[in-house]
Amino acid sequence: MNDYDVVIIGGGAAGLSAALVLTRARRKVVVIDAGEPRNAPAAHMQGYLSRDGMSPAELLAAGREEVRSYSGHVVSGSVTSVRPRPDAGFEVASDDGRVVGARRVLVTTGLRDELPDLPGVRERWGRDLLHCPYCHGYEVRDQRLGVLGGTPEAVQHALLVRQWADDVVYFAHTQTPTPTEREQLLARAIGVVEGPVSRLVVEDDTLTGVELADGRTVRRDAVFVRPGFVPNSDLLASLGCATRDDGWVVADPAGRTSVPGVWVAGNAANPRAQVITAAGEGSAAAIAINNDLVEEDVQDAVRDFRSGLPA
Repeated sequence: MNDYDVVIIGGGAAGLSAALVLTRARRKVVVIDAGEPRNAPAAHMQGYLSRDGMSPAELLAAGREEVRSYSGHVVSGSVTSVRPRPDAGFEVASDDGRVVGARRVLVTTGLRDELPDLPGVRERWGRDLLHCPYCHGYEVRDQRLGVLGGTPEAVQHALLVRQWADDVVYFAHTQTPTPTEREQLLARAIGVVEGPVSRLVVEDDTLTGVELADGRTVRRDAVFVRPGFVPNSDLLASLGCATRDDGWVVADPAGRTSVPGVWVAGNAANPRAQVITAAGEGSAAAIAINNDLVEEDVQDAVRDFRSGLPA
């Protein structure tokens, strides 16, 4: 069994950023990545300083090479279990039979988006069916935009999207706006279309409109939706990490969970983290983990010193 100072589960922006910091701190690190990034459907990522417009795949490829350049290990695989070892640390097993030991574990497994069950939604996700206006709003600015209701905070999402275009339509779908919400939408000149949506209309591999159950079609160039966020937290739960009532793991600002030695960063703990935010959280967690390891190293050194063992 190979032993590492830190095993990082998840090789997205948070995990690779953490690995880069830790390998530069001369820690022995392995990143185990299942190769299923949340932003895989997106052709480009925006708002990442100096990397605006780069494809997510290109960013991750560059990150893996940087980690490897400092002797970090990046391997493909899905982690199936993380178990505390009787002496100290953890045993991490993956689906290819690999088992490694770790003094600390950092979980950066992200989240999954729960999307409305409508024809066209999955196919257009990350293309012209969008979630984050800060990520994609500029690219569809001044176009005919729609916002699909029926999910929490959908009206607020429409009010936000209005920042990027004058022609915005809110599709109420399965929920009726409250009087206050309706007034806000109308005050911002956002059209309100009542009635359930039946599908997204796609022509020549391009979204062209939104069809309602009564047969009406409203022409749109792009549609925004507020998905539900579900953390990929099975490993954290199996370790007994405390969670909030909404199911998200409890962690301090540096990512320390309630289980000693287990840390979390990125979308696995913060559903609103963008790529650049997740990278920053990975870096912060890595620094905190290294400091934690330094404290343990000092304690071990003092114990050995008092026992007369060589340094």
